[in-house]
Amino acid sequence: MSASTSPSLATDHWRRDTPGCEGVIHLNNAGAALMPKPVIDALTTYVLREAQIGGYEAADEAAMRVRETYELVGRLVGAPDRNIALVENATVAFAQALSAFDFRPGDLIVTTRADYPSNQLMYLSLARRLGVEIVRAEDLPEGGTDPDSVRRLARDPHTRLVALSWVPTNSGLVQDARAVGEVCAQLGVPYLVDACQTVGQMAVDVNDLRCDYLASTARKFLRGPRGIGFLYVSDRMLERGAFPLYVDMRGADWTDPDSFRLADGARRFENWEFAYALVLGLAEAARYALSVGSAGGQRAWTLAAELRQSLERLPGVRVLDRGRERCAIVTIDVREHDAADLKLRLRARGVNTSSSDREDGVLDMDQKSARTVLRFSPHYYNTEDELTTAVSMLEELITRSP
Repeated sequence: MSASTSPSLATDHWRRDTPGCEGVIHLNNAGAALMPKPVIDALTTYVLREAQIGGYEAADEAAMRVRETYELVGRLVGAPDRNIALVENATVAFAQALSAFDFRPGDLIVTTRADYPSNQLMYLSLARRLGVEIVRAEDLPEGGTDPDSVRRLARDPHTRLVALSWVPTNSGLVQDARAVGEVCAQLGVPYLVDACQTVGQMAVDVNDLRCDYLASTARKFLRGPRGIGFLYVSDRMLERGAFPLYVDMRGADWTDPDSFRLADGARRFENWEFAYALVLGLAEAARYALSVGSAGGQRAWTLAAELRQSLERLPGVRVLDRGRERCAIVTIDVREHDAADLKLRLRARGVNTSSSDREDGVLDMDQKSARTVLRFSPHYYNTEDELTTAVSMLEELITRSP
């Protein structure tokens, strides 16, 4: 159901579809959202079927539904099914894409100051092991990477890749992924986008982004299960013969003792072993997101904007989100309070949030002079009353006398 007729009716419908809403105020959708019934049913039904007839046999029986997963995920990001690879999570997807490049000493990776910490660690590992140089574009005054800075850096003839996290993990910032994609297209530089926090709360079109790779997960705003994600690979990369460093028998055929033939399409980036229950859960999450449409993301952003206004009125609270666009992630610094402790105390009261510390975003956190941050991430099935309750509980925790 979309919200085209009545937002309140749509919200009621989404909440009825979400059993978890009955017992918790879930504001940790940037971590792992509450799954809707169709996703839960797909998971449990398939696991029971595996128990009844065997794992390989259940996978064979579900082959048509597994194939449909590629189509549904492709529709989410504007791509044909042949350009979609299913992998364990967004970090694996990102790593598979990075491993398709034959980096040499002196090669450049242009990235941003707000990229996801696991991605930053991969860049640094490539620098330490292969001599790759990592350069980070400057930010705009209002936050978010400056496309003109990307252009200046990526013009270097040694640039092999531009990589960007569209939405960082510890901020409501939305980076201008489309503008960076335009720069990369003009310069002919491959472009890798981490859309882990994007899919499910924003419209995604890989053609509009002009990206060569896009990595994402099921568990966050897409509302799928944990342990499954996907990678989009452009035709340009496939036609160049791109494949991951550690290709396995899912991605290639061993044709002769010393040669192999790559699989057609993006599936060369997959591994042979799948958690098929999670694959089918991803399919239902994609189907559900397509049925919700743009109304879901619009509502999530509206709730986040309201939440920012309420939180910034609390004593000792500093809202840290920056950028021209701010999404359904709200991060705050609470003076003289550790965010991880506040998270646990809120959880004990039935409110789910998340926390980050400096190691989750060294550059961003140091710039904001923050040691720990508390993260709220509402979704379309949350209500205004839930936000009011969550803010009141936080206020009680931070103003209560020791």
